[in-house]
Amino acid sequence: MMRNAFAICLLAGACACGGNEKGATSTYFSGEIVNPTSDFVVLYRGEEVLDSARLDADNRFVISVDSIEPGLYHFVQKPEMQYVYLEPGDSMQMRLNTVSFDESLAFSGKGEVINNYLINLFLEAEAEDPLIRDTYTRMEPERFLSRMDSLKDDKLAALEQLRIDENLSDEAFEVARASILYKNFFYRERYPFWHRKLSPDKTFHELPDNFYDYRELISYNDPRLVFLRPYYDFMTYHIGNLAYMECQDSCEEDSPTVNEQLHFNLHQLNLIDSLVTSGELRDNLFRTVAFEYLLKNDSEENFEKFMADFHQVSGKNRHLGEIEELSESIRNLRPNHPIPSLQVESTEDQSVHLSEIDPGDGKKEVVFYFWSGPEPKHLMAISQKVRLLEDRHPELRFVGICMRTDREQWKRLIAEYGLDTKWQFRAEDFEHFAHTLVVYHPYKTIVCRNGLIVDGFANLNTSF
Repeated sequence: MMRNAFAICLLAGACACGGNEKGATSTYFSGEIVNPTSDFVVLYRGEEVLDSARLDADNRFVISVDSIEPGLYHFVQKPEMQYVYLEPGDSMQMRLNTVSFDESLAFSGKGEVINNYLINLFLEAEAEDPLIRDTYTRMEPERFLSRMDSLKDDKLAALEQLRIDENLSDEAFEVARASILYKNFFYRERYPFWHRKLSPDKTFHELPDNFYDYRELISYNDPRLVFLRPYYDFMTYHIGNLAYMECQDSCEEDSPTVNEQLHFNLHQLNLIDSLVTSGELRDNLFRTVAFEYLLKNDSEENFEKFMADFHQVSGKNRHLGEIEELSESIRNLRPNHPIPSLQVESTEDQSVHLSEIDPGDGKKEVVFYFWSGPEPKHLMAISQKVRLLEDRHPELRFVGICMRTDREQWKRLIAEYGLDTKWQFRAEDFEHFAHTLVVYHPYKTIVCRNGLIVDGFANLNTSF
């Protein structure tokens, strides 16, 4: 277990300065960020910001919070995030290197045991994922269940021993236990579909009668688990699985893309409405279904039908403003609508409206594609793809829009990747730009002719 002298001194200083005011129940979260990607560390409880701290000259920070509830929190060093479990009176120090964010994360101080356990559990699950997905799911159901039971039982036994050795609180134990169980449940939910895909006959194999017995242990309304990733991943897939089964029983259509169909997503809305009463979990699940369906850009009639049903079951959703903004942006990107009036910056430092970008040279249409400086692998892949498409479709003008990148880095990357400066532009306000043009897919493109949209949801890999 790592103990950092700087963190202990830093914490001691913070306690000395504020001890009389804060009292014994104050909770401290401090640490060091190597190679920081942001000037701030922000501590959240769910979606609520509890506090933030600017990194000092040595990339260190201290956050202190009064009267917290024991439970799972998370901290953000944009664009990354990770959990931290806190109880009143904890004095937690952490250290990480953003080059290997999760792998380098280590905790010390009061509360270190449960936090180091949780991060190791997270990394262990990441390492196990390809083994389970690609090997275990090839097994027939009985053998698969045996392997999954063995993994689960070993983890639970180790956790029980840790509870005894380190005197874990009941709350900490239950969060750790839920991490193990719901990750295991997630694989069980996915097994029939993965197994069908990997089996030579591509069919669902008969499951033993006890295969879904674990569903009796599911809690649909535990507020402690709302933001626990294994729990939320399980819940989203579980709801989808139940909806698929309802479709099999009651819907005439049997499509390989059933999850894109209106009826499937209406089943999901109704299942959430009937099963989940916890406010935050309920709202978040509704939001996930809405985003996944709306971004598939189904027909206008189905789109409006979905929105009407969504308002009926979740009209007071805390994410309603965000969902309404998305739906309106999607409406504005339908064919024959003018391209939204957004300004971009040219390589000559001129402001240009998207509608003013003319394809030139007798080309018929402009294809806008999007890239980001912090994602070099994506930029390499997308630049290679664009070069192939330019040769294949000389009638199209491919125009790159860079987002989340400062001016100097943007110009440096254009030169490094040999991009044509005349057809490269930069968006200053990433969030407004991405929301307005619904840029949620890495290969999203927008095709325009004479300033009007031809296809607002084209894909660089599949549409040309």
